[in-house]
Amino acid sequence: MSCESTLQQLADLVKGRVEGDPNLVICGLGGLEYAQPGEITFILDKKQWPLPETCQASACIVPPALAAETLTLPVIVVDQPSLAAARIHTFLLAEPFRAQGVHPSAVVGSECAIPLETAIGPLVCLGDRVRLGERVTIHPGAVIGSDVTIGDDTVIHANAIVAERCTIGKRVILHHGAVIGSDGFGFATDRMGVHHKKPQVGIVRIDDDVEIGANSCVDRAAFGVTWIKSGTRIDNLVMIGHNVVVGENSILVAQTGIAGSTTLGRNVVLGAKAGVAGHLHLGDQVMAAAMSGIHNNQPKGAVVGGCPAFEAKSWGRSTAVYNRLPEMAKELRRLRKEVDRLAGLLGNTEQQQERL
Repeated sequence: MSCESTLQQLADLVKGRVEGDPNLVICGLGGLEYAQPGEITFILDKKQWPLPETCQASACIVPPALAAETLTLPVIVVDQPSLAAARIHTFLLAEPFRAQGVHPSAVVGSECAIPLETAIGPLVCLGDRVRLGERVTIHPGAVIGSDVTIGDDTVIHANAIVAERCTIGKRVILHHGAVIGSDGFGFATDRMGVHHKKPQVGIVRIDDDVEIGANSCVDRAAFGVTWIKSGTRIDNLVMIGHNVVVGENSILVAQTGIAGSTTLGRNVVLGAKAGVAGHLHLGDQVMAAAMSGIHNNQPKGAVVGGCPAFEAKSWGRSTAVYNRLPEMAKELRRLRKEVDRLAGLLGNTEQQQERL
């Protein structure tokens, strides 16, 4: 359920400027096609202006480029409309934490530290010596292993798992079915081809303000720690191998896979289905296109694509050529025949000259 705020209060929240009635009451936010009376919407650039006739929003968030336009409704002018919309939407949807305690069907191990300000749902299982921060929410069916520590205001959704001895920071969100701390994929193979398991005795550390999507997996370290640093956003169905380190504010999009012992710097962005080999280092702000296959170290700021991945502009040009390969192969065969014909003519001419 949304709360209500005046347009001026929302502008103050995002450091924007109001054009129009600052006392207009706003109760929600919606897209251009979905916003209702009493709600605010947003546009990103002039291409979306003017608002469609079907838009029913009572106000709009606009970039400075539109401040001089003839405005038909009150607006908040701000440099980054998308960011402002996200912050305003989060603010309007915010609800106070409701401490529901521990559900009777939950199973709680020995020596756990559970504050009063907690919400633990049905069929949750907590191991021994679990330590929860304030205002932690654990939804039905989640499993928390022994000796796990979870920080304040963290939300663990249904059927997520945090295995033993892992640490979860503050304001972390683990979505449905996420698995934190399963064994890393480590095996030694003998001369007969039989695989022998290497014990995985490390942990996973997830820092503050991390969000991990549904059915993503972060393996525990073979030794030491697999580390997801603060502010990182991990999409659904992402696989992070043992001893990987993911730098602050990185983004890993769906079905990305990172092999063991690879390290990522700050603000790395890996597109959907990107694959990163093991024991590599990707510098700060590296970006990889969807379905990239990264097989070597990448310097700070590198932008790559393709499999194997290389510089993105070259990859784009190569892709354009690749699409023309059948046509080019046909042309090559024609040219070869022409060269053979010309070579034959040249040979005949040389023989005639020798006779003379």
